[in-house]
Amino acid sequence: MLFAIDVGNTNITCAVMEDMDVVASFRITTKLQRTSDEFGIVICDMLEKKNVSLDCIDDVIIASVVPGIMHSLTNAVIRYLDKKPIIVGEGTKTGLRIITANPKEIGADRIVDAVAAYELYGGPVIVCDFGTATTYDLILEGGSFAAGITSPGIRISANALWNDTAKLPEIEIEKPDSILAKDTVTSMQAGLVYGYIGQTEYIIKKVIEEAKLENTKVVATGGLGRLISDSTDSIQYYDKDLTMKGLRLIYEKTVKHDKDKN
Repeated sequence: MLFAIDVGNTNITCAVMEDMDVVASFRITTKLQRTSDEFGIVICDMLEKKNVSLDCIDDVIIASVVPGIMHSLTNAVIRYLDKKPIIVGEGTKTGLRIITANPKEIGADRIVDAVAAYELYGGPVIVCDFGTATTYDLILEGGSFAAGITSPGIRISANALWNDTAKLPEIEIEKPDSILAKDTVTSMQAGLVYGYIGQTEYIIKKVIEEAKLENTKVVATGGLGRLISDSTDSIQYYDKDLTMKGLRLIYEKTVKHDKDKN
């Protein structure tokens, strides 16, 4: 089985995959500083609790947007799982052609999501990832990564709202029954969630309009992606495992490339 690791700004998401299916998954906080031994112990302990034997792990692949932890994490995988991980980065075989002004600026997580969306849903497709930041990426019919939009994530906006105001409380991010709020908490929830729905719908509309595309599919993923996708007709699909599926697809392309090369 494949052990796939997605290192995000807030969480490190780990999944054990059998073909395209996630059979076990867990998350580790990214912002804590850990040694390779600490990473190794946490990973092995979590795998044991998920009833996954280390002997079942055939290979490991990592996509990361946090370079500062990669030395410790990579060494942990090598020492504790006895595998040299594939690191998604420049030169990785993805099947995409990046036609933005500076391809090196595109984060590994966005590339992985784009590969999965294009391979599984076809192009043209817009990928909306509702993570720490919210990203909207356009992949054209021929597999070209054409454009990307980045905005503050819902939690970033929420944190700014209650951290930078004297009287507004910290709240649960959820959609209230009505935008016609009657109290402080629901008024904040309405502004955050309905405001984000509006942002999402407008950005998708403008991307399709300016790219002059028709029949564009829209796929959402990320922690709060379900909340938004369930509230708008602009998003056709929600796939919580999109990133892991992308890592699996990139792994298969990499293995095939290495076999063909040899």
